Amino acid sequence: MSTERSAECCPRFDPAPWDEEELHWRDRRFVKDRVRSVLGIPVNFGPVMTRNLRAIEAAGVSPESPLVLSDQTSRWGADVYIEVSGEVPGAEMATISGMFLSKVFEGPYKEMGTWIEEMKAYVEREGRRLKKLYFFYTTCPKCAKKCGENYVVILAQV
Repeated sequence: MSTERSAECCPRFDPAPWDEEELHWRDRRFVKDRVRSVLGIPVNFGPVMTRNLRAIEAAGVSPESPLVLSDQTSRWGADVYIEVSGEVPGAEMATISGMFLSKVFEGPYKEMGTWIEEMKAYVEREGRRLKKLYFFYTTCPKCAKKCGENYVVILAQV
């Protein structure tokens, strides 16, 4: 993933290292938090991210290119995982390990249902069994609009 900063707040995203790749993670560290949603649409994502990013920065454990994952556990909420390089005092910590297939999608969020079906088909074509999906939203909505690109990486734990 490229870390070249644009005029926006998010780093420019290079989809090549993420598209149709097999990833092996072992004890990748994250701060875990919860975002409330209404019918799958997050309602407090900004404040949750701001609070956690301040704590991560204060602890001095910000990775160069942090990975932020979402696990939509219901239509009413999602678990958010923000990658860190060490412990964050007072935060809930989590690790993620396993084998993942990743695929990059680009377009409006309303295509998410189609993308999920495409991801499931990709996992099946690869002869794997899907355990769980994580979503990597590569830029904030403001930066996606400014850049004209809205990349989403779906990671399938297999």
